[in-house]
Amino acid sequence: MTNDNRPGDAPVAVLGLGLMGHALAAALLRAGHPTTVFNRTPAKADDLVAAGARRAATPAEAVAAAPLVIACVTDYDALRTLLDPVDPAAFGGRTLLNLTSGTSAQARDTAAWAAGRGAAYLDGGIMANPSGIGTAEATIVVSGARAEFDRHAPALRALAADLAYLGDDQGRTALYEMAVVGLMWSILNGWLQGAALLGTAGVPADAYTAVAGKGIATVTAWLPGYAKQIDAGVFPGDDATLDIHRASMAHLVQESESLGVNAEFPALIKSLADRAAAAGHGGEGYAVMIEEFRRPAAPTQT
Repeated sequence: MTNDNRPGDAPVAVLGLGLMGHALAAALLRAGHPTTVFNRTPAKADDLVAAGARRAATPAEAVAAAPLVIACVTDYDALRTLLDPVDPAAFGGRTLLNLTSGTSAQARDTAAWAAGRGAAYLDGGIMANPSGIGTAEATIVVSGARAEFDRHAPALRALAADLAYLGDDQGRTALYEMAVVGLMWSILNGWLQGAALLGTAGVPADAYTAVAGKGIATVTAWLPGYAKQIDAGVFPGDDATLDIHRASMAHLVQESESLGVNAEFPALIKSLADRAAAAGHGGEGYAVMIEEFRRPAAPTQT
């Protein structure tokens, strides 16, 4: 019988051994958890088996092996393709932690699917590279029933030192994940735009990055204050008004076009700001742009 006071005693099954799934299974093994693994290409489990993992021949065998089943596959469709053929009775009393990316609606649908099989469902998101799993660098966010989160938290801490519970709505994790990846791409695209601009003057990306990092840190420091403005619905233009930002946006578009650099990204940002200004927000602070992001885009004309 498993002793809940000794996290390393808790068996775990891992479905999917891509780069991330493999890292998850390896971290569980290092922490002493009896770990069963399944992958459609069995050879991907060879080194894990050599380290002490048990190889399951089928998804059903993996599900039967542990009270906590962690899935890390391509998407929700892949998850259902993997698990739909399993006898529904096999899920009874188990917890499925899905670390697959997708939408909040897909997460809630999967939670209902799991409940129909007598399984608890947790939806999780990983904020780390595979190399960071099992270290202080990793963050995992989880939503679902609090009792299930608490029950399996000791095993999950083998995967990430920073473990955050987001609430009982299983769709909350997907919303957080989409918000964070949107932020990631915006930062990367802004950095790439700058690298392209400076590249026209022969400035290497490495030299630009040292300055860009300081700029990102400065903007990060603004976020807590802007968050309070958004929550209060008041956007004072104390530091700079949206109209001042719009003038700088126009300069970036002009500079890009004059140097033969793609200007679509800054032009898109300016178009959103122009709409906000047209709605009467030009004299308010930049965080008033939240109103544009809250508004659905107009349908594309065909």
